[in-house]
Amino acid sequence: MRIQVFGMGCTPCKEMLRNVKTAVEELNLHFPVEHVTRVQEMLDAGITGTPALVVNGKVKCVGRVLDIATIESILVSAKSEVDR
Repeated sequence: MRIQVFGMGCTPCKEMLRNVKTAVEELNLHFPVEHVTRVQEMLDAGITGTPALVVNGKVKCVGRVLDIATIESILVSAKSEVDR
């Protein structure tokens, strides 16, 4: 599973990254969390705002910080899709 957090390093982006890493840890998932900071990579992925969460190439959230429970729900759903 590929988990990416897009953001330049502003406070909301750091909070999103921290929440995603916490969710991954709490779910005992063994997947790295990529922090994408390059503007060109964001544009290439179709990201128009930050922070953004992308899981397995699918944009799950743009422009707001998700809480840990919501992120966990997204990750569980994405993992079940991969496991099928």
